[in-house]
Amino acid sequence: MKGMKPRTPIFENLTETLRLLRSAYRHWKPPIVGQFAQGPNAPFKALASTLLSLRTKDKVTEAASERLFKLAETPEETLKLTAETIEKTIYPVGFYRTKSKNLLEICRILMERHGGRVPDDLDVLLTLPGVGRKTANLVLTAGFGKHGICVDTHVHRISNRWGMVRTKTPDATEEVLRRILPKRYWIEFNELLVAYGQNLCVPVSPFCSRCPIRKWCPRKGVTRSR
Repeated sequence: MKGMKPRTPIFENLTETLRLLRSAYRHWKPPIVGQFAQGPNAPFKALASTLLSLRTKDKVTEAASERLFKLAETPEETLKLTAETIEKTIYPVGFYRTKSKNLLEICRILMERHGGRVPDDLDVLLTLPGVGRKTANLVLTAGFGKHGICVDTHVHRISNRWGMVRTKTPDATEEVLRRILPKRYWIEFNELLVAYGQNLCVPVSPFCSRCPIRKWCPRKGVTRSR
């Protein structure tokens, strides 16, 4: 039924589950966007690096973001760059030409409508070119420290694997998590599950033997593990 909380070991032990993941997280490399969402320009850097990360491997995103932020860390500075310069700077991220175009258009909108600042409103963020729910929520949580649930491929996969949701798409997963996940966990949920999904709970043959929460995990859909 809509709004009903799942009766699964993970959900019933959610506080301890997340405590164990926080402890393990200290030994893992933080997700890319979190590394750049620092300082006074954190919202813009979170927005730009998340845009670059779409359909792009983390190592490529990390290097491209570092190169871009050496040239510009604000919308005003970015608008001084040409599309060609941005393309060369962020290459070889996926769809680099489209991302360059979107980034410049976003910066123009931010300067003209928002005083050069990234808005901290989900609905307003979703009106920006190339910004979907994943990006908008990550800007809110990583850039502003505001409540949001960013559902990427890791959060979607793991939430289903844990039996917390039974969904087909990340947007559907976000909708369910917004109903059942205590709000105090919203901000950290993505960061913890991304790191967990990159290091242990990988898509194929997860490292269940090394997982700190394996005693509670129903391993939905897992046919082979290590």
